[in-house]
Amino acid sequence: MRILITGASGQIGCNLALRCLAAGHTVHGVDQRPNGWCDAYPVLLHDLTRPGTPGLLTTQLAAWGKPDVVVHLAAHAKVHQLVLEPDKAMENMVMTQQVLEFCRQHGLPLVFSSSREVYGNARRDITAEADADFALAASTYAASKLAGEALVYSYARCYGLPYLVFRLSNVYGRYDNDLGRMERVIPLFMHKLQQGEALTLFGADKVLDFTYVDDCVEGLFLGIQALQAGEVRDQTFNLARGEGHSLRQLADYLAGLLGRAAQVVEAPSQAGEISRYVANLELARRLLGYAPQVSLPEGLRRSLAWSRSWAAAHG
Repeated sequence: MRILITGASGQIGCNLALRCLAAGHTVHGVDQRPNGWCDAYPVLLHDLTRPGTPGLLTTQLAAWGKPDVVVHLAAHAKVHQLVLEPDKAMENMVMTQQVLEFCRQHGLPLVFSSSREVYGNARRDITAEADADFALAASTYAASKLAGEALVYSYARCYGLPYLVFRLSNVYGRYDNDLGRMERVIPLFMHKLQQGEALTLFGADKVLDFTYVDDCVEGLFLGIQALQAGEVRDQTFNLARGEGHSLRQLADYLAGLLGRAAQVVEAPSQAGEISRYVANLELARRLLGYAPQVSLPEGLRRSLAWSRSWAAAHG
């Protein structure tokens, strides 16, 4: 299978590409920045917001060969950043439309990476796919993902484009320690604890569904296989661990792994942030056989081991 991945230089894109390569598939990537993690597959350096993107990707096919499926991961993905820079939310929508148009022109199925942010701030014990509501968008990032999903659904209805949408949740693990580019809560907490700095908990009682990257990638890979084989199409899935943990629990787990006392400063949640999300995974289990394997404590242990190994090898 030939797989085209946008956002191929990011954490999820890189891990997914390596998973697909290990299964014997061919991978090509598109990203606006080089891949700083590995060089196992080619990456076309291109800003997907630029006009003419479908034509450029079409030209590139002459060298690569036509893909069997497109996985669209590329996005500005930091919620609070998009609150401060709402124009980036519009760029997310533009990227999605251009990728959809490329897929339409070549008759290609699409896997679209959405987010648990589409569920808004309604507090539920557990959240199923039908709970998404455009009126509950809590941030411009959430709005961009809701709009992206709407574009996907419209292309399916108007042009018969096959798709799968995956709503991801707090993915962490291998290839996520580039804090200079993007501060993710787990590598940020890990770094601060190692430096003896205080942790700021923006909403200490916030409950989130942290997903180890191998579980996320396995769910996406199952979807790619099922979509390309025609076994499952036109479905929207939650993709997470299916367990909720507070930021306080997260800080305590990491402090225990590092053998340090956590100095904690509590602060109100930042604008646009979700206060509770735990995924209902029934649909992904039933249709894709998705079965996450890695608990948060085990995932944090693996993340710390990888981070130390990477630091030792790269200084």
